[in-house]
Amino acid sequence: MALTPATFHLAFPTHDLALCRDFYEKLGAIPGRENSQALIFNLGGHQLVAHLVKDLPSEQAGIYPRHFGLIFDRLKDWEACLEGARSHQLRFYREPQLRFEKTPLEHRSFFLADPSHNLLEFKFYSFPEAIFGPGDRAPIGEKSP
Repeated sequence: MALTPATFHLAFPTHDLALCRDFYEKLGAIPGRENSQALIFNLGGHQLVAHLVKDLPSEQAGIYPRHFGLIFDRLKDWEACLEGARSHQLRFYREPQLRFEKTPLEHRSFFLADPSHNLLEFKFYSFPEAIFGPGDRAPIGEKSP
């Protein structure tokens, strides 16, 4: 089954809707519908839904297995996102880095942590074909063979 381009949807936990709104608005997300249990955002044309949970979710030990984010088509857009995160003093989980340097998989990346410990990654690939493939490129993440 081949899928046509569509808007991506992601639901995630938050322990505080007001803190969540503040963080994601500073990131550039546009708030949409909201009630006492959830808040919808438009982040880069994609739907994020923050669902209220009773307790603060625990922090992950690292970036794996769970994080989400955006891949920018242009370096200047990635840099603008980075500058916006810095100017709003958002919490960096991992500072910007150049990964797989001088290889076909080279990309820039940084991670933010929202107030409920959800991790967000923002990337720019030097070679756009590396985003999904090719299949003969083994490295995925830091502990790839």
